Amino acid sequence: MRIDNNNFAVTYEKYKNTVYSVIFSYVRNKEDSLDLMQETFIRLLKADSEFESDEHVKAWLIRVASNLSKNLLRDNNRYSDEEIPEQPYYDEHKDDTVLQKVMQLPEKYRIPIHLFYYEDYSVQQIAKVLDMREGTVKVNLKRGRDKLKEMLNGEDFI
Repeated sequence: MRIDNNNFAVTYEKYKNTVYSVIFSYVRNKEDSLDLMQETFIRLLKADSEFESDEHVKAWLIRVASNLSKNLLRDNNRYSDEEIPEQPYYDEHKDDTVLQKVMQLPEKYRIPIHLFYYEDYSVQQIAKVLDMREGTVKVNLKRGRDKLKEMLNGEDFI
C-alpha cells in the first residue's frame, strides 16, 4: 500500500493523535509538538515507500516522530519545563493524574510506557520502533512502573 493524496487524509485522521502524543512525550511543548507532527506527516506524503499494512504505517510514523523529536532536542538543546496542559490534545485518556505523572518520567521510561499503555504496542513492537532489545524494553517498563507507583504514593493505577 502506498500513501498518496487519495488516502492521506484518512491516514492522517487515523494516526494524528498517536503521532502527537509520541512527540509530546519527548518535547513536552505543544507548539513544537504540532510542528513536528506536521513534519512527520509531510514526510509520509513525500515518502516513496510501500507499506505492508496499517500497522507498518503506524510504526513508520512513530519511528519518524521519535527521530524528529530526538533531533529537535539534540540540535536545539531545548527542553521545556512547561506545565503539562490540563486538557491534552489527545484527551481520550480518562485519568489525567496518571498521564501527568507518566509525562514527568525520564524519557527512557516515559516513551516505552506511553507506547505500551496508551498505544497498545507489544514489547516486541516497542523494541523494533525504538531500536532496543526486548529485554531493555521490559526493564524500562518495570522501572518506569516502579517510579510511577512511587510518584502516585504507592497506588497501583496500571
